[in-house]
Amino acid sequence: MTVKTEETKIKLSHAVACHLRAVRLLHRVTPRFFPVLTAASLADALNPYVAVFFSARILSELACGRRPQILWRWVLAGALCTCLFAVLKALLHQRKETLLDDLYGRKEILFARKMFSLDYADIDRQETHDLRSQIRQNENWSGWGLMYTPGILESALCSAAGILGGIALTVTLFTTPVPAGAGRLTVLNSPLFILALAAVMVLASLAAGFCNGKYISYWGSASKDATLGNRLFGFFGFIGQKKGRGADIRMYNQQNLVKAYWDKNKAFGTKGRLSRLAKGPMGIFNGLANAVTVVITGFIYAFTCLKAWAGAFDVGSVTQYVGAVTAMSWSIYELTALLGYLRTNTGYLDTTFQFLDIPNAMYQGSLTTEKRSDRNYDVEFRNVSFRYPGAETWALKNVSLKFRVGRRLAIVGENGSGKTTFIKLLCRLYDPQEGQILLNGIDIRKYDYRDYMNIFSVVFQDFQLLSQPLGANVAGSALYDEAKVRRALLDAGFGDRLETMPQGLGTQLYKDFTEDGVEISGGEAQKIAIARALYKDAPFIILDEPTAALDPMAEAEIYGKFNEITGDRTAIYISHRLSSCKFCDEIAVFHEGRIVQRGSHEELLAQRDGKYRELWTAQAQYYTKE
Repeated sequence: MTVKTEETKIKLSHAVACHLRAVRLLHRVTPRFFPVLTAASLADALNPYVAVFFSARILSELACGRRPQILWRWVLAGALCTCLFAVLKALLHQRKETLLDDLYGRKEILFARKMFSLDYADIDRQETHDLRSQIRQNENWSGWGLMYTPGILESALCSAAGILGGIALTVTLFTTPVPAGAGRLTVLNSPLFILALAAVMVLASLAAGFCNGKYISYWGSASKDATLGNRLFGFFGFIGQKKGRGADIRMYNQQNLVKAYWDKNKAFGTKGRLSRLAKGPMGIFNGLANAVTVVITGFIYAFTCLKAWAGAFDVGSVTQYVGAVTAMSWSIYELTALLGYLRTNTGYLDTTFQFLDIPNAMYQGSLTTEKRSDRNYDVEFRNVSFRYPGAETWALKNVSLKFRVGRRLAIVGENGSGKTTFIKLLCRLYDPQEGQILLNGIDIRKYDYRDYMNIFSVVFQDFQLLSQPLGANVAGSALYDEAKVRRALLDAGFGDRLETMPQGLGTQLYKDFTEDGVEISGGEAQKIAIARALYKDAPFIILDEPTAALDPMAEAEIYGKFNEITGDRTAIYISHRLSSCKFCDEIAVFHEGRIVQRGSHEELLAQRDGKYRELWTAQAQYYTKE
C-alpha cells in the first residue's frame, strides 16, 4: 500500500470530508470525547488572551490614570479570571486525556465489528488481513490514521479560536489613527498601507503553509520503509518473549537470524531514510516555515511600535497588541501547518476506509428455513464447482451428492482433495462459481443467511476456543443452560475432566486474563469443541477432523459414542483415519476435487482398484488392534 503524498494533489474538500467521517466514527464509540475536546481546545486557545487583556489594562492605568480604586479592580478581576481559566483548562485537559486513552482502545470496536460483519470469503482473503495490518502499522509507527484525527481537530479549533481572539484584541490596532501632528508617520493611517501590510501577512502565511506542507509530505513518502521497519521490529523485537518459540530458538540458534534482522533494520536509525530526510529537505522546509512565521510577527511588531511612537495609543495597548499578535501569529502558523497534516493524514484515512468499506457481496437471501420437528432436511449438491479467489485450479469440480436425511455420511480423501471446501460450501461460507446447492429443493442462496447457518453445527479442524469460562465456551454466551452444557460435555467424553475443574463450568480456560486459568490439552480442547456443537442442537452436525490430536483408538471411541448421541440428526464426518468411518451409512471418497467413489465401508473395500482401498491399505498398520 502506497500512502498518498502531496504529489497526488489531494483535494482539500476530500481531506475535510475524510476527517469529518473519522470524527463521526470515533464519536460513535466514545460519544463524550469530542464535546470535551472542543471545550478544552477553546479554553486552551483563549487562555493567553485573558492574561494579555488584563495586563494591558493594568499597565494603561499605571501609565496614565494611576487611580488606585480602578487599578485594584483590574488586578483583582485579572487574578480571578486567570485563576478560573487555569483551573478550567486543567480540568478539561485531564478529562480529555482520560477519554483519549479510552478512545485508543475503543476505536478497535470499529474494526472488530467490521471483521464480524465481513463475508467469510473476505475474511479468508490474505489481502484483507494485509490491509488491516497496514492500518495497524501506520498507527504504530507514527500515529497516522483514525487516531490522528482528534489532534487535527484540536489544532483546528485552537487555531480558529486563537485567530478570532487575536482579531478581537488587535482590531483597534488598525482602526486607531495616528494623530495628525505625527508628521510622516501619518502614512500609517492610509488604507493602502493597511492593505499592503495585510497582503504581506497573507503571502507570508501562505508561504509558511506551503513550506510546512512540503515538510509534512515527506512523512508519507517514508511510510513504506517505516512501516516495514516497524513490522520487523514488532515481530523480531519480541520473539524471545513468545510462548512456544523458546525451544526452537535454542535448538537451532535462531537468535542469530533474529540479530541479522535487528542489524539490517535501520528504518528509525541515523542511517535510515527518515533520518536522511529529516537532516535534508524536511529540516529545511520546517525551518523555513518557522522563519516565515517570525517574519509575520516582526512586521506586526514594527507596525505596532511605529503607531505607539506616533502617539496613537499608550504602553498598555502596546502590551495588548504585541501579546495578542504573538499568540495570533502562532495560531496562523498552526492553521497553515494543519493543511499539510490534513492532506497527509488523508492518505492514511483512505486506507482505513478502504478496509471499513469492503462490501458484503454475498447475497443474503430472504426465505426462512422450515423449523421442522422431524428434522426432515434434504441437501443436494448439483454439479457444483468452486475455486478459491486468485487460484487457477478448481478445489471442487462437478460434485454431485444428495444427503439421505438422518444418515451418517463420511467424507475421506488425501490432503487437498476438497473435503473441507465441500463443508465450507455446504455451510455457505462460500458460494460456488458453478452449479447449485439445494435445501429441500431450493437454492440455499435464497434462504436468509443467518437462518440457513443455524441448521448446522460444525467442528472445524482449526476450531478455536476463547479464554473464557468453560460453560461460556460451550454455549457461546455468558448466559446458558447449565444442565444442557453439562450434558453436552458428558456426551463429548469430557466428563472425567469436568470433575477435576476447580470451579466446574465456571472454570476459566487458559491464563490470558487470570492466573487461576486452566491450561487444557489439544485433545481436551477438541472434546469441548464437540460439546459446543452438541449444545447448539442443530439438524446437521459436521465433524471436520476435530479429533486429529487424539490417537486412533480414542478417536474411534468418540466417533462410536457420537454415532449414538446424534439421534435423528444428519451427521457428516471428515477424517483421515478410515477406521473411524466404518460405522457410517455411506462414505464419499474425494480425490483432486471430485467424488471418485461412494458406498459403504464393505462395498468400497471390495473394489480392489479403488481409491478407498488404496487409502485403507496404507493405514492398515494403525488399526490391526481393531
